[in-house]
Amino acid sequence: MSESVESKYAVAETCTRMAVHADRREWERLRGLFADKVLLDYTSLNGGEPVQLTPKEIVDAWAATLGGFDATQHLIANQLVELVGDRAICTASFQATHRLATAHGAPLWTLGGAYRWELTRTADRWLIDTVVMTATWGGGNQDLTVQAAGRR
Repeated sequence: MSESVESKYAVAETCTRMAVHADRREWERLRGLFADKVLLDYTSLNGGEPVQLTPKEIVDAWAATLGGFDATQHLIANQLVELVGDRAICTASFQATHRLATAHGAPLWTLGGAYRWELTRTADRWLIDTVVMTATWGGGNQDLTVQAAGRR
């Protein structure tokens, strides 16, 4: 039981750290959370197909977009963790607020929905190898993402 509780906590913390490091612009720490290849699925927001990326490719893309905002806050809640050997699935609700002072339009874009992470246990930690973000609602100025990307 103790190992299970400890492992579940470690999985939930790894997933939470993805949001925290992105918001704090701690790009190297963020990169360290991912396995060598990650299936990234943001199709509910952007369309297209899920993509397989390296940690560097993910972090470079996020730094280019998120780094252009004045501030972001990704809140992760209601985490549920399932363990099967050296594999884990963590699901959670999220709310992500993006702020960018702008002369035209609202300065905020907020998005909500659910995350589903899959992780693999390595010798001493859990690494994320799948991220599925399902956007279920949004409000505010979604055009801020284009403006933020242009600031970097």
